[in-house]
Amino acid sequence: MKIDVIIQARMGSTRLPNKVLMKFEEKTILEHVINRLKLSGYINDIIIATTLNEEDEKIVKLAEKIHVNYFRGSEEDVLGRYYYAAKQFQSEIVVRITSDCPLVDYEILDKMLIIFIERYTESNIDFLSNTDVVESTFPRGFDIEIFTFKALEKTYFEANKQYQREHVTPYIYQNPDKFKLCGYANDVNYSNYRLTVDTIEDFNLIKFIYNKCYNENKYFNLNAVLELLKSHPEITDINKNIKQKQLQK
Repeated sequence: MKIDVIIQARMGSTRLPNKVLMKFEEKTILEHVINRLKLSGYINDIIIATTLNEEDEKIVKLAEKIHVNYFRGSEEDVLGRYYYAAKQFQSEIVVRITSDCPLVDYEILDKMLIIFIERYTESNIDFLSNTDVVESTFPRGFDIEIFTFKALEKTYFEANKQYQREHVTPYIYQNPDKFKLCGYANDVNYSNYRLTVDTIEDFNLIKFIYNKCYNENKYFNLNAVLELLKSHPEITDINKNIKQKQLQK
């Protein structure tokens, strides 16, 4: 069973252009995401799925520099980009991660992969998520989706709404009659924390977290982040007014 992470990344973010190549602790956000995912005990390949836009040549050059696989496809049809990336690299199970989550926790990922593998073996589940099919209990920025290539292929050929193709997985989790879905929740609800990078305020918050945690442990986990936030509750004021973009149906 070939399990691959596909990370969608592009330079043309509307709210914070070029954010994936912005740096803290001398590495880009994209490098931090990749390095944290490399610690997973179950991943075979990591693939950066970027666009054919000229500006995204910078992402390709970074991928080549750090020896990470990449695929270039449509900017708007992110679903198509995922499908053809997975097809090219012969992925059987796909983990979807976005490039604006530099705190992604490989320990959470591996726990979810263990569950997915068990339930896939027992009952052929198609999709496991810690956000879309259960009430979100993890901070924004710790979102993980796992699905089969077969589910991705079915979605690629059947999803026909713009938002379904722009966001990859809505067609799956909105059609429980067509796919076997499974949710993964945390014991404690920490969804009030926003720990993704979509604006300069988000970037400044996570830069602060890295500044406090990185030197002690480069791959600090969610628990370390929560301890820091509880001891410095004022730092969440940095991005408290930032609203997450809603799914445009």
